[in-house]
Amino acid sequence: MLGALVALFIFTGGAFVLLVGLVGAIAAMGGGEKATPEFEKGAYLVFDLSTNITDAPPAIDFGSLGGRRIDTLQLRTVTRALRAAAKDERIAGVFVTGALRPADFGSGFAALKEVRAALAGVKAAGKPVVAYLTQATAKDYYLASAAGTLALDPYGMIIMPGLASEPMFFAGAFEKYGIGVQVTRVGKYKSAVEPFTRTSMSPESREQLQKLLDDVWGGVLTDIAPSRGIAVDKIQATVDAEGLIRPEQARAAKFIDRIAYRDEIYDELKAKTGRAGSKQPFKQITLADYSRISKDIADAPVKAGGDGSSSSGKGRVAVVYAEGEIVDGEGEDGDVGGSRFSRELRKLRQDDDVKAVVLRINSPGGSAAASETIQREVRLLKKVKPVVVSMGSYAASGGYWIAAYGDRIFAEPTTITGSIGVFGVQFDVKKLSGDFGLTFDSVKTGKFADVISITRPKTEEELAVFQRMVDWIYGEFVGKVAEARELTREVVEEIAQGRVWSGSEAQKLGLVDELGGLDAAIGYAAAQAKLGPNYRLVEYPRPKELFEAVQDFIEKLAPNNARAPGLALQVAQRIESEVKVLRTFNDPQGVYARLPLNLTIR
Repeated sequence: MLGALVALFIFTGGAFVLLVGLVGAIAAMGGGEKATPEFEKGAYLVFDLSTNITDAPPAIDFGSLGGRRIDTLQLRTVTRALRAAAKDERIAGVFVTGALRPADFGSGFAALKEVRAALAGVKAAGKPVVAYLTQATAKDYYLASAAGTLALDPYGMIIMPGLASEPMFFAGAFEKYGIGVQVTRVGKYKSAVEPFTRTSMSPESREQLQKLLDDVWGGVLTDIAPSRGIAVDKIQATVDAEGLIRPEQARAAKFIDRIAYRDEIYDELKAKTGRAGSKQPFKQITLADYSRISKDIADAPVKAGGDGSSSSGKGRVAVVYAEGEIVDGEGEDGDVGGSRFSRELRKLRQDDDVKAVVLRINSPGGSAAASETIQREVRLLKKVKPVVVSMGSYAASGGYWIAAYGDRIFAEPTTITGSIGVFGVQFDVKKLSGDFGLTFDSVKTGKFADVISITRPKTEEELAVFQRMVDWIYGEFVGKVAEARELTREVVEEIAQGRVWSGSEAQKLGLVDELGGLDAAIGYAAAQAKLGPNYRLVEYPRPKELFEAVQDFIEKLAPNNARAPGLALQVAQRIESEVKVLRTFNDPQGVYARLPLNLTIR
């Protein structure tokens, strides 16, 4: 392995010092077996929220070598550890602190609802859940409000003015710099192309986003209210009156139980764990460490609501994660590559040891062709074994395309789904290139031979070619949903039109069967496969081996800015994130089934 690393660095121009550092880091991360974490009986499980909670298993993170690190925890790692803590006699309680660091499609409200339910399970087991917040966002507070005791720093605040979405529009910039845009689409709510053609939201886009935000926000308040013993309208009144809720106002409104400094909380935890007055910290174990030793405890089929899996079960239930943009071909890390993902499904279809498959989707969609490639394998898989769909925070457009044929579809009330619509976008740089004195000419053998050229705008006849393709794919999309969900085409046409829906609304409309999380979907799949109380759970795609991750890391080496982003850098990062989406637009036909391009809820 060392020899291969040396060769890689020679051919990539790597410095010897970096090589030594990398090898040292590899030795630290995976050079030998990690020691089994130890902790004393009566310890508290420390759940530090300073992480990004993803559906799929996280890749090996080399970011810390460049001074940049985003801690990542898998959703099932978190919920499994909390379920184990509820049963484990050695764990006295749970301490929740820190602030979430959402990235990409992680830490959405749908995933956090599952974490919140696991925290409620600890409380139901009679164990204290203590939360301490400083600068808490709506997502932080949503989780922490499940605690039995919630404290806020005297100079902290709850930053919960409500939910908002602020799309970025490029039309003005494109016009200024001479970039032409022509679009084809079906569905009056299919607003994914609006950032390229408008400077503000259309009335239809505003209507659907307002309804979606109202549904998601309503679901959040409905969960918080009984935990804090406050009526929903009282929570809304405080939010509207304060916006940024200071400690005294938070306590008066019963958002928190007390105001305290961190050292006061630590001293109380010391007393609870038998270390009052000691210089040692309170007895504790981090959730990440505990998760390595708690799997068997969590998965013991003792309590209803757990997934019932074990490492010794004969039958297997496979959980396949479709998290990220759906792109044509293999895709990169963080993408759902149509070829790569369908290959995984094909392997599972041919694996007789796998008795059922749970397709966990956390995707806004993307390439229509790639979505169909994946859906084809879902349909073939369904013929030989149960296929159950679990929707995460996003399962819309292409994400719904691949979900539609599941035997049963589970979603959370706050899941963003639907968006059954199609669009195409064509750019041209004729004016931009002309400003630099560049011109183009062509010869061709057919009328449409240069139809995909970006050197000029499309003619009306050429746009009609693209519109026919979009219309056809939209018709296919509607037909597939009607067939899969056993709805009439007229009903699907009515609820399609590119409109996004919350999970709770989608259930009413027949797009979703049942409200519930990943564990509920796993349990249903196991029951359909008649596996009984014990079965083995396996996850796909598998995490990369260390050496594979090292190779990818070396290929992508680049300097990183370790400092906290200033205002200018934040703006640059926002633009970069928007442009990053454009890089995933690789459908061979230029047709996409995707959510509004920049639908971000904060």
